Amino acid sequence: MTAGAWRIPDARLDALLEGVGRPVGSADERDELVARALWHVVAEPGDAAVGALADGAGLAAAARALVDGADPGVIMRLAHGELDATAAGAALRRWTPRLRAGDVVRALEIAGRVRARLLAPDDEAWPEGLAALGPHRPHLLWVRGHSALLRTPGVALVGARAASGYGEHVAMELAAGLAGRDITVVSGGAYGIDGAAHRAALAAQGDTIAVLAGGTDRLYPSGHDALLKRVIECGAVISEAPPGTPPTRWRFLQRNRLIAAVSEAVVVVEAGHRSGALNTAHHAATVGVPLGAVPGPITSASSAGCHRLLRDAAAQCITSIGDVIELASDPLGAGEGADAQTLSFGDHRDDSAVTRVADALRPRRWQSADELARASGLAVPEVQAALGLLQFDDRAVESETGQWRRPTPPKAAQKSESPSPEGGSMRA
Repeated sequence: MTAGAWRIPDARLDALLEGVGRPVGSADERDELVARALWHVVAEPGDAAVGALADGAGLAAAARALVDGADPGVIMRLAHGELDATAAGAALRRWTPRLRAGDVVRALEIAGRVRARLLAPDDEAWPEGLAALGPHRPHLLWVRGHSALLRTPGVALVGARAASGYGEHVAMELAAGLAGRDITVVSGGAYGIDGAAHRAALAAQGDTIAVLAGGTDRLYPSGHDALLKRVIECGAVISEAPPGTPPTRWRFLQRNRLIAAVSEAVVVVEAGHRSGALNTAHHAATVGVPLGAVPGPITSASSAGCHRLLRDAAAQCITSIGDVIELASDPLGAGEGADAQTLSFGDHRDDSAVTRVADALRPRRWQSADELARASGLAVPEVQAALGLLQFDDRAVESETGQWRRPTPPKAAQKSESPSPEGGSMRA
């Protein structure tokens, strides 16, 4: 990307792209790939304004304009009328604080070190289902492992981190059954149901894909480091977040749309009333992916979310591997009348800006609104508005100099709980 004030030597870019498995044969090809990396650095996952630019003049032209200091009028023209002045101005305020050439170079360097491949939509392994996300689709993926698995039939098995023995047993049975039928098991690499599904697929010598919320160099949770390394060896670990990106609650919620879109069906194995797996179910309904849920004991709070999916969201009842195969092979498996709005429940009702600023706040370091804007991918005015709400809820503390941090939890709470980016807490 040699436009304007941002000049990176072409030879340097060529070497970096070769390091992530994308040697280029022309300047246009180089600009297109670097532009995709740039947009994934400056924008948070699912940014519809980036999608509008991709559908308009294209990401390379838009990246050159952004680097050259585009104003809202230029962004509007490049989006071919899909963004108005307000949306274009807000987008520029989100992106500009993150516009640093060094961050794009750093992402490519880290990817090369961990042998992550840059996958773009022109690659044969690009999952076709991502197109269903429309303007919220990713424009590249970072893959460690066997990228060809992304075009094989796959079923997502998702559920609670705090899974019961029953839930883990069912997840393992279903994963082994899918592996035995050469169907890839897709999940999120988390504790509980996700981990059980990945382990069972590997034990059955099947294929499995873990979709991460942070960069592919940050194997999260750390307790699954060994498991995720096995997934890389035998399957694939993917992310739309650039290498070096930490997982946050917002990115977990956005990651869930990828789990749904790359799968032919989504099965919620076990989920409480506020489980993050329900967010994945919401995305499945949004993109038209068949949805199933495993029932549990009516007395079990761990299955309350599954029961709600069965009752209110027309999810198909899953009691065996045969039910899963039928669901995945039936385009109507999501159930007639399944409504994405019905699935908008659980622990995901916070305004997205508030969630992103809360993610960015640190408990032991004061941060300015500008720093928080860069960390959250929001404009400074949006950050300031979110901080006011967080302060009202005692979730943010302001210093006399106008800096902010997260309130330090009581010592007793620190000992009994550790924070989870997916929301809630994980018992020690």
